[in-house]
Amino acid sequence: MSAPLGRCAWPGEDPLYVAYHDEEWGVPEYDSRALYEKLVLDGFQAGLSWITILRKRENFRKAFHGFDPERVARYGKRDFERLMKNDGIIRSNAKIKAAIKGAQLWLDIEEKQPGGFAEMIWKHVDGKPKVNRFKTMKQVPAKTAMSEGLSKELKQRGFNFVGPVIVYAFAQAVGMVNDHVVTCPRHAACEKLGRKRA
Repeated sequence: MSAPLGRCAWPGEDPLYVAYHDEEWGVPEYDSRALYEKLVLDGFQAGLSWITILRKRENFRKAFHGFDPERVARYGKRDFERLMKNDGIIRSNAKIKAAIKGAQLWLDIEEKQPGGFAEMIWKHVDGKPKVNRFKTMKQVPAKTAMSEGLSKELKQRGFNFVGPVIVYAFAQAVGMVNDHVVTCPRHAACEKLGRKRA
């Protein structure tokens, strides 16, 4: 039942999922634009599996102009209708509107808050990854006090699809928390990457 070389079991054997686990998941991300993209994609995931989003990620990137917040923030009715007709993405009225609104909020945060969007996100873990030492995936929580706090701030600022469970998945993905199991080679690798910025 255990994954090869002690790897986290959740990617299974899907090559796309394994590559995502081995190259991206848990790697600390400090770029504000990249964080916006990930938060939007996690919002689109609500009610779905991450592999569904991963398989459509390139379609999303093309449809949303590389998740350039300055461009997405200016989307009007024509862009909204274009996205609703695009069968390469998740055509959810509420989620598309949330992505556009999120870009507008992102711009406001970047302009008004020292350190911008990245600082607003990372302050919830004091600017450095929290390294957990779980032995099995069963020990990994669905949400924590940290994700509840970040979720609350995002909601207060006007973001949608940012409940504490979605936000915890986002935090795991962008390396705010290292939730690779301790036997997984990526646990030590991500921990090392997290120390580089400290």
